[in-house]
Amino acid sequence: MNKNQIDHDRLFKELLETFFAEFMQLFFPDAYQAIDFTHLKFLQQEVFTDVTAGERHEVDIIVETRLKEEPGLILVHVEPQSYVQKNFNERMFIYFSRLYEKHRRKILPIAVFSYDQVRNETDIFEQNFSFLDVLRFRFFKLELKKLSWWEYVQRDNPVAAALLSKMGFEQAGSLPYTKKKKYG
Repeated sequence: MNKNQIDHDRLFKELLETFFAEFMQLFFPDAYQAIDFTHLKFLQQEVFTDVTAGERHEVDIIVETRLKEEPGLILVHVEPQSYVQKNFNERMFIYFSRLYEKHRRKILPIAVFSYDQVRNETDIFEQNFSFLDVLRFRFFKLELKKLSWWEYVQRDNPVAAALLSKMGFEQAGSLPYTKKKKYG
């Protein structure tokens, strides 16, 4: 990356580290109600190596926290995805399984799609036979381009303000509530 390019992944990670509760409240209100935000710890980046493919994968955002009504710690895994990737749902499952294998805790997986175009991403990874459903893995998905920026522009939430551009926010002069002042 040259010095003039913006490191969107790093900025998104910093945004969540600063405003994690606001992020959850804005986009996942049911989970927000259940999480105890007095205990938040951002874990170091996890690195997984796929020896068969010779690839290295990094899980950037992992938050250790608690639920209000349940004992023990949980992990919240947030995976920002800014480009189209075939079988992304499978990658989410692999990250989930490896995190579970290492930590043996409940994990809340979240994918945040910040593509510049509207897409329909799946939030399910399944393995089954005609005679047996073996696995049905699901994750929260947030497709920013599908959100109406108009619903978020007036919210008093720093995460909403930071992500408006990925929701297709229009120039201020074309906003429906902008009145042009007449000088005469």
